[in-house]
Amino acid sequence: LGDFDAIAFARDRDLAYVEVFFIRRGKLMGREPFTLVGAQDESPDRIMSSFVSLFYGSAPHIPPLILLQHPVEDAGLVTGFLRSKGGGQVRLEVPRRGEKRALMDLVAENASQGLERLRMRHLSAPDTLATALEEVRGGLKLPRLPQRMECYDISNISGAWAVGSMVVFEGGRPLTSHYRRFRIRTVSGSDDYTMLREMLRRRFKRIGDNGGSWGITPNLVLIDGGRGQLNAALEVMAEMAPDVPTASLAKGNEEVFAPWSPDPIVLPRQSAGLFLLQRLRDEAHRFAVSYHQKVRRLESIGSALDAVPGIGPSRKRALLRRFGSVRAVREAPVEDLAGVPGMNSGLARQVKGWL
Repeated sequence: LGDFDAIAFARDRDLAYVEVFFIRRGKLMGREPFTLVGAQDESPDRIMSSFVSLFYGSAPHIPPLILLQHPVEDAGLVTGFLRSKGGGQVRLEVPRRGEKRALMDLVAENASQGLERLRMRHLSAPDTLATALEEVRGGLKLPRLPQRMECYDISNISGAWAVGSMVVFEGGRPLTSHYRRFRIRTVSGSDDYTMLREMLRRRFKRIGDNGGSWGITPNLVLIDGGRGQLNAALEVMAEMAPDVPTASLAKGNEEVFAPWSPDPIVLPRQSAGLFLLQRLRDEAHRFAVSYHQKVRRLESIGSALDAVPGIGPSRKRALLRRFGSVRAVREAPVEDLAGVPGMNSGLARQVKGWL
């Protein structure tokens, strides 16, 4: 792709985290992050225009091509400015497809991850964590500080491969050893509310168990969703853990719903408390989606071997344990397949022919 720079950013309220990739002779020669403050009320075009002008105003070299995540405001003026600084032709391009678009997506993903790391470092400071916990306690009218918070989310595709996640934060930090995953057992079809109720029943029937994380009572249960998800959760909580405060956090407007308020609770956009709840909610969503993808992948693999006559669960496990994937089974020589415990030459040829 030659010589060019690629620029993308991720924004959170007042902060924009910009990532610049430097490509020379088609290879990534370096990358550099920058942070911009005061981005809350600015359009993406204006943020990009401001950064490009500031960055290349003092850059020792300006490449002939600059790939951008968003178009710049007043493109003609910015391009003229860059040409005057660099002494040559400069082209600004927002890629829509192909290799350049794929690279731009990568730069944007790096910017998002960099912003998340920056936010996490800020939140992990002891003073900030203490403030965040106090803001959550006050905003949700909790009887005590939410030292242990649990968040729940459901992931499925039209009811298929339905799973749920439970993540735990203690003292405002992830406690990954207490994370739990659920396969939804009793719900057919796409009914997130019933799936959520099943998961919560299975979790809270174990409150008070001796030993282990299941027996610990949380100071706050957070549901990923809006008023509907909260109402579904409250049906179970009223029955099984009525003293545990429960709320939900909806994506988009980032509104918090609580049973005691008919209106959504809007925590200040800049507050550490809101960010802590967002972090908890996003972690539950990530954990649910990753488990859903794993279940879907394993069941897809299993279904391909399930269709082979004579290959039952034991032989399927043995083949996958030996070769790791259906693709590897398909590509393996018949002799290698026949050498798997429980297999023989006839079954090996049948597997090869079927796959």
